[in-house]
Amino acid sequence: MAVAVDYDGTIAEGGVVSNSTQAALERLVASGRMLILVTGRILAELLSVFPKAELFHRIVAENGAVLYNPATKQRRLLGGAAPERLIRALAQRGVRPLQVGESIIATLRPHEVTALEIIRDLGLEHQVIFNRESVMLLQPGVNKATGLLAALKELRLSPHNVMTVGDSENDHALLPVGEVAVAVGNAVPTLKELADYVTTRPAGAGTAEAIEWVLADERSLIPARHAILLGATADGRPVSVMPIGDNLLIAGSSASGKSSLANGLLERMTERGYQVCVIDPEGDYEAFPGAVIFGSSQRGPTVPEIVSAFDSPDAQIVVNLVGMPLNERPEFFLRLLPHIQEWRARTGRPHRIVVDEAHHLLPRSWEPAPSVGTERVSGMAFITVHPDAVAPLVLRAVHVAVVLGAAPAHTLRSIGGAVGAAVDALPEQLEPGEAAIWRVASAERPTIFRFVPCDSERRRHRRKYAEGELPPERSFYFRGPEGALNLRAQNLVLFRQLAAGVDDVTWMHHLRRGDYSRWMEQAIKDPTLAVTVRLIEADASLPPAESRRRVARAIEERYTLPASTG
Repeated sequence: MAVAVDYDGTIAEGGVVSNSTQAALERLVASGRMLILVTGRILAELLSVFPKAELFHRIVAENGAVLYNPATKQRRLLGGAAPERLIRALAQRGVRPLQVGESIIATLRPHEVTALEIIRDLGLEHQVIFNRESVMLLQPGVNKATGLLAALKELRLSPHNVMTVGDSENDHALLPVGEVAVAVGNAVPTLKELADYVTTRPAGAGTAEAIEWVLADERSLIPARHAILLGATADGRPVSVMPIGDNLLIAGSSASGKSSLANGLLERMTERGYQVCVIDPEGDYEAFPGAVIFGSSQRGPTVPEIVSAFDSPDAQIVVNLVGMPLNERPEFFLRLLPHIQEWRARTGRPHRIVVDEAHHLLPRSWEPAPSVGTERVSGMAFITVHPDAVAPLVLRAVHVAVVLGAAPAHTLRSIGGAVGAAVDALPEQLEPGEAAIWRVASAERPTIFRFVPCDSERRRHRRKYAEGELPPERSFYFRGPEGALNLRAQNLVLFRQLAAGVDDVTWMHHLRRGDYSRWMEQAIKDPTLAVTVRLIEADASLPPAESRRRVARAIEERYTLPASTG
């Protein structure tokens, strides 16, 4: 939705923006996207050399210290004013040239040595930032990143909808702010290493090249580093989905883990700052962390109150339809969806719209109104127990299908039939905690993986094994080398207590056999704890007391238990 660019060396060469680069900037704006200029230049100086400032929706000047709106001519100081005593001291020490803005003080190399000495002698906290031969002195904590974030807040945009483009050292702060980071062809080597993409052409021509990428296929630009983890295959390969763009279908029988998988996906998205909107017909997401809930068991939500929440890029939104008569819920959702799509067309948010009980809200008989064009639908996640009952238009829009529970082969065939694709190597059975993922447009076969549950389920799981009671066949028994003991630990708390009291011979007998890590992996079903304990078991140099202490500490840290006194 926006491109944030540096000025010198990125869109300008020798201080001048070429006609071809300006034309590329104009094409971007004409597409409905926003332009943000982020420069180290003093604002007045910039406006004197670049008369087309109105092309930009915001200008961040003085390396993040000044925010300017070209449409209203309003400016806002984001950093403190340049201290007079620092300016005087620099002049007295012969620092030339010396440019002073509202907050920035700028000179050239090699005056950075003198500047640092003066900052030290005056007891200031100013930072020195480099831009090739330029040396900039600024208040601490002020840089291109903070300036861009302030501009995005005014424009109500998320950093996840921005491409950043730069060329020099002071752009190291700028590039990571956006979802896609681009270095132009003439950029310093360290910036090229940081970037997701490097243009083949330099400066303004390189920026024009990056703009053409956006206009041609913006979704394909999202780098793999943003992928959201779903789980891992049996051989440890991660299984992920992209946070933006692809439509996702999660289907499976009741109690198969659909909610846990979906909640885990949403938790990891919101942890990274993506915005989600969950359409919740049955009140299953009332406890979603940090969400603003619209509607309750007593009353249904309204469209205006929901739409107003999208003003904030940080808001996570749950639309609870429980208080609405069952037969009114699909009609309400279809009234709400065009408003969400309109907001998304302007801001790129919410990044993912989750439709739970999709077979009820988008039934097989559904035909979209003109205001809900299926070609505009992206970033959706449909969750259903009955994929056969979901509208074929919805199924045909799915890019990635994840199936769980009983009869996964039947579920995948129903999806494949809707999109006109054959599915080979179908899994006939999935174990609890397993799912199969199929990337519909690819030639890849469905992949079985073990999904990562949501945090709330992991907390319940951990508490169960920390303090609950395992059956005898899954409990741990301290028996010793001669089998003389029969001390049962039916949970981790009791295991820790017994471990502190058994004799060294018994403790070391089980340690050397790897019994502790095996029990934690197979009975406790905690591979992370098992790996930690396996490393302790493998360290032959540890005396019994130290190995006990380390195993106890690993359990305490993993399950947030009070420290052992043993």
